[in-house]
Amino acid sequence: MMAVETADRAYMLEDQQRMALAGRYFAWLARLVLPVVGRRVIEVGCSVGNFTGTLLDREAIIAVDIADWAVDAVRKRYPGRTNLYPVACDLAADDFRALARFGADTCVCLNVLEHIEDDRAALGRMASVVGQGGTIVLLVPAFAALYGPIDRKLGHYRRYSRSAIGELAASAGLTVRRAHYVNLAGFFGWWANAHLLRREAQSEGQIRFFDRWVVPIQSRLEAVVPPPFGQSLFVVLGKP
Repeated sequence: MMAVETADRAYMLEDQQRMALAGRYFAWLARLVLPVVGRRVIEVGCSVGNFTGTLLDREAIIAVDIADWAVDAVRKRYPGRTNLYPVACDLAADDFRALARFGADTCVCLNVLEHIEDDRAALGRMASVVGQGGTIVLLVPAFAALYGPIDRKLGHYRRYSRSAIGELAASAGLTVRRAHYVNLAGFFGWWANAHLLRREAQSEGQIRFFDRWVVPIQSRLEAVVPPPFGQSLFVVLGKP
């Protein structure tokens, strides 16, 4: 997740450390993402590198975050990787377009776009750094009705629907290759945290339970039949 000014650095770091407990969840994300990525990948919002490790078999992985401390964490976490290029850069700035020099065919952006106030411009910048025929992979939080204290604390501007993503993609000159909801159980858990428990953070207990008992079953079921709604929206966009 990309660190942004709208969220507290310490809170973001704590959240990433909690999420590091969810190894099965990241393996699930990898099963979604890896089949659609190419050989030269820009990971937007790498944070401390929880997902970066799944991409290290690529020809090149450009791990990008706005925060120097996050980029340093990735560099220290995966030392000696000659195909890994940690870069401090802001998706919300035009300087991001300079990453086109890496010749990437894929841009992976997981749980980041919701942190950017001008998401339309941000998606356009991602499109500018991949070549023709390239791919942009998004994971974004779904359904405005789930928005709550955790979203606010994390610096989320919004949650998305499939129609909203379709309109956003069209504005950036991109086509929607795939868009479906994921994490049906998480929909109910996030709603409870937002509207019943009023939590400002997911607890380690919740994350451990979800990762150990829910993910193994749910990930297999959703691989056969994507759910009609979920906590997140998985999107694959193409650059004509």
